[in-house]
Amino acid sequence: MDIAVLGTGMVGQALAGALSRLGHTVAVGTRDPQETLARTEPDGMGNPPFSAWQAEHPDVALATFADAAAGAELVVLAGNGSAALDMLTAAGADHLAGTVVLDISNPLDFSAGFPPSLFVKDTDSLGEQLQRAFPEARVVKALNTLTAALMVEPKLLGESTTVFVSGDDAAAKATVTELLTAFGHDDVIDLGGIETARGTEMFLPLWLRTMGALGTGTFNIKVVR
Repeated sequence: MDIAVLGTGMVGQALAGALSRLGHTVAVGTRDPQETLARTEPDGMGNPPFSAWQAEHPDVALATFADAAAGAELVVLAGNGSAALDMLTAAGADHLAGTVVLDISNPLDFSAGFPPSLFVKDTDSLGEQLQRAFPEARVVKALNTLTAALMVEPKLLGESTTVFVSGDDAAAKATVTELLTAFGHDDVIDLGGIETARGTEMFLPLWLRTMGALGTGTFNIKVVR
């Protein structure tokens, strides 16, 4: 499958690398490829620059958002929630029409410091906003309740845990669920329409405080039933 991963940070790198290892053709999208490759300093979280990561993943291309999304069968939105609409706009509505968009972003608001609040919640979600803005795209919210490493290698925890999918298009959710299964997720709960993304996005305040209490983001929940 031809896949575009929008975002060059930790989440984008984790998803792009894992999808490439599974045999997919992957292009990472960024605003300015030359500027991205010119960075030599670690990012704000201490991660190596993208150029160092790409040197280890030569099969993964780097392109503009629009060029990466052109012809992609799946677009993975792996950037900051505050930039999500802008990133998809740059990718191009025509490139997203009919395309499965896996939305991993969260509506985190850091304007008052850490821990962040949410800039949309309760009666709306970022997933819904993206679907409304791009009605011809097939948006599926998933993986936004996990740290990057566990998104693509859930067995790091040593036991089964739960992930969720939300979206209006059943076939799109099936495509995403197939990828989740390929990553190793063995308990995927379909919550329903895209409006159910409100629940997984509103899990983030609890996730952040759990991370603070444990001192690590390497954890997940299990729905026991």
